Amino acid sequence: MQLEQGNIYHVFNRGNNRQSIFFGHDNYLYFLKGVKQYLIPHCDILAWCLMPNHFHFLVYANTNSVQVIEDGSFKRQKFSQGIKQLLSSYTKAINKKYGRTGSLFQQKTKAICVLGGERNHATVAFHYIHQNPMKSSLVEKMEEWEFSSFKDYTGMRNGNLCKQDLANTYLDIDMKSFYTDSYKVINYKYVSDKDEL
Repeated sequence: MQLEQGNIYHVFNRGNNRQSIFFGHDNYLYFLKGVKQYLIPHCDILAWCLMPNHFHFLVYANTNSVQVIEDGSFKRQKFSQGIKQLLSSYTKAINKKYGRTGSLFQQKTKAICVLGGERNHATVAFHYIHQNPMKSSLVEKMEEWEFSSFKDYTGMRNGNLCKQDLANTYLDIDMKSFYTDSYKVINYKYVSDKDEL
């Protein structure tokens, strides 16, 4: 995964063999603690959603994201290292708690650049991420799903993972019509059938 500073990326991964990665409420909370520890220092999160067997982040690549560090014999960007540490530490905790072994996530986390094009694809990705729990029939309304940034943007919760001011700068979001716009059907082409989560 190679990010370029100033671009916006849709970052996602899922459970190995599409298996669950979150088994209980406390697992989601533990993962979010890891996000604060391993990702927040290396990117600006614009949107996020944790689903039972996958996760989504919309991130802005800042100066810290693209700095290269050495990890043994490998050179990685700080953001890639943060993702690696997040998934590794979470997998170890889950394996220990549930007496399991092996990998929990698919090997490669995807990061798709969504900035540019005829439409603002980053805005489409932003709404796609928030619509995930509803489209998967986990809830009837997006605000019923606790583990996404949707409630933060509606003002229903005072979350601190997202840089909302940055999202307002780079995304085509009208906060006056945000709730209504969020429920519009979108066509998001960046997740192919083989990537479908």
